[in-house]
Amino acid sequence: MSFEFKTIIEPFRIKSVEPVRLTTEEERRQAVSAAHYNLFALHSRDVLIDLLTDSGTGAMSSAQWSGIMRGDESYAGSESFIRFEEVVKELTGFRHVIPTHQGRAAERILCGEVVRSGDTVPNNNHFDTTRANVEHGGAEALDLVIEEGRSPEVVHPFKGNMDIEKLEGVIRERGRERIPFVMTTVTNNAGGGQPVSMANLRLVREVCDRHQVPFFLDACRFAENAWFIKLREEGYAEVHPRDIAREMFSLADGATFSAKKDGLSNIGGFLAMNEDDLAARCRNNLILTEGFPTYGGLAGYDLEAIAVGLTEVTDEDYLRYRVRSVEYLWEKIDSAGVPTLRPPGGHAVYIDAKALLPHIAQSQYPAHSLAVALYVTGGIRSVEIGSVMFGKELPGGGEEPAPMELVRLAIPRRVYTQSHIDYVSEVVTAVAGQARSLTGYRITEQAPTLRHFTTKFEPAA
Repeated sequence: MSFEFKTIIEPFRIKSVEPVRLTTEEERRQAVSAAHYNLFALHSRDVLIDLLTDSGTGAMSSAQWSGIMRGDESYAGSESFIRFEEVVKELTGFRHVIPTHQGRAAERILCGEVVRSGDTVPNNNHFDTTRANVEHGGAEALDLVIEEGRSPEVVHPFKGNMDIEKLEGVIRERGRERIPFVMTTVTNNAGGGQPVSMANLRLVREVCDRHQVPFFLDACRFAENAWFIKLREEGYAEVHPRDIAREMFSLADGATFSAKKDGLSNIGGFLAMNEDDLAARCRNNLILTEGFPTYGGLAGYDLEAIAVGLTEVTDEDYLRYRVRSVEYLWEKIDSAGVPTLRPPGGHAVYIDAKALLPHIAQSQYPAHSLAVALYVTGGIRSVEIGSVMFGKELPGGGEEPAPMELVRLAIPRRVYTQSHIDYVSEVVTAVAGQARSLTGYRITEQAPTLRHFTTKFEPAA
């Protein structure tokens, strides 16, 4: 006789703990005011539960810490790099593997070599640093996610899919010579952590082949995407996530990767590809700014941690727990009547601030208002994914708001327990119950690019 239990069991034991500091609401009000209402500027000691990002904030395994102890710190030809390269090649199948200190460095190097002013780079959705690196080269970062991916309330198994008809039209309209590459982000972070189907990746590959355009993956969360394919796409239920991941990579010409996500590491990344000439140019660019090609701005022990993490991340028990624990938080928030992006993504829960706070105009940043309220009420640090992050300045003044106003609760890997998540749901529900009392914010100081990291705010009323 077999039973199905509802309790989510973490597939690990805790060997080390870090104390967190409990603060009062008044202390948090003072802290966020001193930070000019920008949650990035808070001191971590003033944060109780940190859901700002899942990038580099996870807990490493005993096997990763063991690997760290054997790190080879040789400047050139490190044994740690050789192990790292073997793991990446086995997983992705790409001929050239270039280590970088994190994903945005891989994006910078790739865009620096192939993106020119007037170009267009289509993606399902560019996330912040990807968009910034494309636009820094004078190109347009064009989002072509399917229509279902633009509506938080619409349910679709693969809301991260690329709109193939629009992709075809863009390439024909603007010309193959103005498209340096097409990219698909898996999972689609800016669109709610939503997965991309294997069928859609194949269609993108076909369009790129037809027009002879390179196809790259932003593969930060490739393992979570593979798990969703296993769960939701016909023909993959019995396929191991690692084999699904290999098939995903086989459809691309290259990939950028942040090991701070599905590398299960605190730092690191890589740029990988098949084209020999482009790889040689990218290595030269790496040497100029990052370091020698066998360390790429990383310590040898970081390369060891990533190599182990890339092996652990496709474990079925881990992925089942990872996606189900995010779904658990979404279920609790959703059942309380809080509007969310649905279905839940693989790494985060996204609250629909536009629906929750209709009385706050997008010009006064409702998602930012909600994020500040979550911190003041319960010490939870989240991140705004709305018009602060993705608003576009208009030539005549003002700005075009983002399509969605979301607050992302990104869950660090292997860090928080079920009681932490239950507490988060209580805080979200409490803040939602007082939604009408929240007011907007205005910007008092901002940077020209990636402004959300350093912007200063003040209450609008």
